[in-house]
Amino acid sequence: ATSLEMGLPDDGSQPTSTTQRKAYDLLSDGFGPGFNGPLLIVVDGDKAAADGTAKDIQKLDGVAAVTPATYNKAGDTATITVIPEDRPSSAETEALVHSIRDTSGENVHVTGATAMNIDFSQRMNDALLPYLALVVGLAFLLLMVVFRSVLVPLKAALGFLLSVVAALGAVVAVFQWGWLGSLFGVEQTGPIMSMMPIFMVGVVFGLAMDYEVFLVTRMREAYVHGERPGQAIVTGFRHGARVVTAAAVIMIAVFAGFIGSGEQMVKMIGFGLAIAVFFDAFVVRMAIVPAVLALLGHRAWWLPRWLDRVLPSVDVEGERLRELDASAADADDADEERELVRV
Repeated sequence: ATSLEMGLPDDGSQPTSTTQRKAYDLLSDGFGPGFNGPLLIVVDGDKAAADGTAKDIQKLDGVAAVTPATYNKAGDTATITVIPEDRPSSAETEALVHSIRDTSGENVHVTGATAMNIDFSQRMNDALLPYLALVVGLAFLLLMVVFRSVLVPLKAALGFLLSVVAALGAVVAVFQWGWLGSLFGVEQTGPIMSMMPIFMVGVVFGLAMDYEVFLVTRMREAYVHGERPGQAIVTGFRHGARVVTAAAVIMIAVFAGFIGSGEQMVKMIGFGLAIAVFFDAFVVRMAIVPAVLALLGHRAWWLPRWLDRVLPSVDVEGERLRELDASAADADDADEERELVRV
């Protein structure tokens, strides 16, 4: 997962039978792979500034060709087309875009579809960590309220992160490095779709928290009702594992159905989500979670008294409903007794 490179796939990732891939290959063979993703340079200046910019760009690594500048009617703005040596979605083309922006002045701008895709991927990359921190932080607070514990929510959040990282690692191995790529129909390796990590975090978070609540809520209920920590884990697992298994198998089957798609993005999303659900349900929730709770023992359900007074009380197990039902039954019995006495 640490080798994750994000970007937007080009037509080179399409199946070889499609028109887009055939045109992509013809252009690559005839003019070089960079011809499929030219960079448009806009120079805000006169002819001397445009010519100087073209000469500077020509000296950079990764440049295959630079076209002569084209000027507007006023002669104060020019456009230059730069053909990279590598394909549009490659790391070398991304480095070239950054080099042009770093070495040129403020009056030189890089645009075009390739540069826009690189900028979009960078925005998604910058938003990933804050988004992940927000999701994990909110999950930690909500689970603390539900389970009245500090270590159980921490364990749930870390398990969720482990599932996401494992799934991203599998996606990198198959779609970026090409491991078992032929088995999943990956014809061209490249960067991981920039929207993939954020999309995966959102979907996997919802499913992972569902599985966590299914399992651990029943364990906590058994523990609160007097069972020892080890026995409470067994009781909760016995009642919740079947639900988690059925739900996970259904979701894995749904997501795995997208792997057969000819679109690289759809295939990648389906594979990543299927792996994430499998790992989270069967490795994290039904193997690591019970093991960690068993090792923690009574400490798993520890919550500071001051925090217990501050946090709102959420009745997940429906204990209050049972108390109300018992109170209502007692009231009915009392009314019957008074009626019998009166008679």
